[in-house]
Amino acid sequence: MGTEAPECVPERPARARRRAWVQWAPLTLLTLAVLAGAALWFAGVTGAARLVWAAVTVVALVPAVWTTLRQLWRRQFGVDVIAVLALLGALLVREYLAGAVIAVMVATGQALEEYARRRATRDLRALLERAPRQARRRTADGGIEVVPLDAVRAGDRLVVGPGDVVPVDGTVEEPATLDESVVTGESRLVGRAAGEQVASGVVNAGAGFGLRARRNAAESTYAGIVRLAGEATARKAPMVRLADRYAAAFVPFTLLLAGAAWLLSGEFVRAVAVLVVATPCPLLLATPIAVVSGLSRVARRGVLVRDGGSLEQLGRARTLLLDKTGTLTAGRPRAAETVVAPGGDRDEVLRLAASVEQLSPHVLAAALVRQARERGVPLAEPTGVTEEPGRGVTGHVDGCLVRVGQLAGEPPEWADRARERAERAGLSTVWVGDEHGPLGAILLEDPVRPDARRTVRRLREAGLSRLVMVTGDRPRTAAQVAQVVGVDDVIARCSPGEKAQRVREESARAVTVMVGDGVNDAPALAEAHVGVAMGATGATASADVADAVLTVDRLDRLADAVEIARYARRIAVQSATVGMGLAVLAMLVAAAGRLPPVAGAFLQEGIDVLVILNALRALGGGLRRREVPPHTRELLDRYSGEHGGVRDVLARLRDTADLVATRPDDPGCVPALRDVHRRLVDEVLPHEAAEERHLYPALAGPLGSDEATSTMSRAHVEIARLVERIGGHLAASPDGRLRREEVTDLLAALYGLDAVLRLHLAQEEEDYFSLNPSDGEASPDR
Repeated sequence: MGTEAPECVPERPARARRRAWVQWAPLTLLTLAVLAGAALWFAGVTGAARLVWAAVTVVALVPAVWTTLRQLWRRQFGVDVIAVLALLGALLVREYLAGAVIAVMVATGQALEEYARRRATRDLRALLERAPRQARRRTADGGIEVVPLDAVRAGDRLVVGPGDVVPVDGTVEEPATLDESVVTGESRLVGRAAGEQVASGVVNAGAGFGLRARRNAAESTYAGIVRLAGEATARKAPMVRLADRYAAAFVPFTLLLAGAAWLLSGEFVRAVAVLVVATPCPLLLATPIAVVSGLSRVARRGVLVRDGGSLEQLGRARTLLLDKTGTLTAGRPRAAETVVAPGGDRDEVLRLAASVEQLSPHVLAAALVRQARERGVPLAEPTGVTEEPGRGVTGHVDGCLVRVGQLAGEPPEWADRARERAERAGLSTVWVGDEHGPLGAILLEDPVRPDARRTVRRLREAGLSRLVMVTGDRPRTAAQVAQVVGVDDVIARCSPGEKAQRVREESARAVTVMVGDGVNDAPALAEAHVGVAMGATGATASADVADAVLTVDRLDRLADAVEIARYARRIAVQSATVGMGLAVLAMLVAAAGRLPPVAGAFLQEGIDVLVILNALRALGGGLRRREVPPHTRELLDRYSGEHGGVRDVLARLRDTADLVATRPDDPGCVPALRDVHRRLVDEVLPHEAAEERHLYPALAGPLGSDEATSTMSRAHVEIARLVERIGGHLAASPDGRLRREEVTDLLAALYGLDAVLRLHLAQEEEDYFSLNPSDGEASPDR
């Protein structure tokens, strides 16, 4: 029993300082010894100076010999052999200063490589260091006990204190303020309302709150991330193994060149000079540093890549296959529109449906309840709720029978039109009725991610030449999504086995990446050269077989990862090529007797430092997108939030247009028209005007110019013109009745405004709001 915070083990400052000392101590001591020898030399004590440099050479030679012998015992053959021969040769020809410089050079390379490795993997280590070990659990008698994390089970009621790490995936029981940066990469705090789900690993940045566990610790999001992070070390990529093969050819070439120089000139010192210049091989330094740097960068962008090989493959990819649901679309249905019977109330239909569905675990039920809460519709407690699989839910709300689900019997004319509209738009329909018949229908959509089309464009710019969408959905719905996002091909009604077969076929032609989020995607992910799982959705099976996991629910992170992988690979090849080319030139000069060992040692030191520093460039750069200033992010966040209200007005606008089209003489027609016009004037037009004044000028920098928003400004003008046109028709109908001759023009204005406004909102969300880091965007590389 107790209240201490769940344990989290960060790296202590003393331990960090000790590791830094161990990392840099050999180089520091060897450098000081060489400088001491130089001081003795200039003081005229040359014998002592040579003795100090000889000692430095021996100190470096002993561990180098030991390392080389261990590698040879393991049948590993690398350039350490050249380092040993160079140090030994320097001692034999009494070029002690050259030997000392080689020693410093080897220590410098080791220190810089260790620094780069630690610098590149610090984000991965941070995941491991802050993993929770304990949790606070409520007891049956109302107390709180601290238990090991392994003891937590689904359904347990936990308490998350201020500053605590959320130990398991769960549902918050009261409002919470969270720091989700470790899991999502987003540095800004987010609020979660009661009933919302949270992932393990996020930090409580506000007051304590209750949490109902949904999974045990081993199955939770953070545990999966930690497992992957533990594997995401710099295991040798195919690029690095290629470097080893080059090294196997380079060592014999070096020995032959050194031997030829000795035999042809009769000067052993030339052979030593060749060995000195060839030590160590830049290829083996530059490649792993660049690859590990790339692993670190993609981790900071919210993508955990399993190993260096996967990163290198990602950098070579030419074909991309994407699942639709949960990858290109949000994967969570939302209420797009509510259609009601003549004289019905949209809010009342939504209230009845959401009230009954509160007890249903179905994904469509969750969408209805979420929509009602977002619109502030008060829900009643249902009674006598029963659910018939495949048909729907029945219950009583305020004493009245309510049915939610499939439509039974012959539909009335308005319901038939609503069903046809839903089928044409690719929407799902949930019918709401009572004992007398249908009251209305709620049309549900799985919206395309706002960042999907922009991400597809960025992937093409990064070098992916073929993008294919694979889905088990209906052909019409799949084709609509494919047209919106701009992929090259679409394969609908695709079973898990067919997905895997298609990935195999594409992989035979080019390096292929497969992106998916569900358990059914696991076979396809395993078949791809690089399988990428949308891990933020909690698809454990797909994440377990994937080579990379997106820890944030944003597809644009994949484009980040591809761009970073290509950049890291390009830096690795560039560094290795330049370093090897310079080394070979220096070796030829040394073989000709134009470069003595001491000068060669200093030259090779410079070459090695050059390629290592160049490889470290992989820690930054390579991303094409522009960063958004904080003030602009706030504006994007504000106006994005207002789109929900605009869409509500849009739904009213469509209902009113349908009413005018079908029953223009209805007494309620003009009042409905006046109400929607009032909301357009009071809510929509001020929103558009504020965007024009504040948001669009702020976007000029991130988008490159003021002209980037000019077409959207033109849409604002058209929206205002159509609203004024509708107002003109109302002004011409003071008696509350529409003139027959005006109905056609009024309908053109209503439906035209509906189309323009819907397109305008979609364009803003795709082109502007998808730039907003508050939707999960990682902060810039830092």
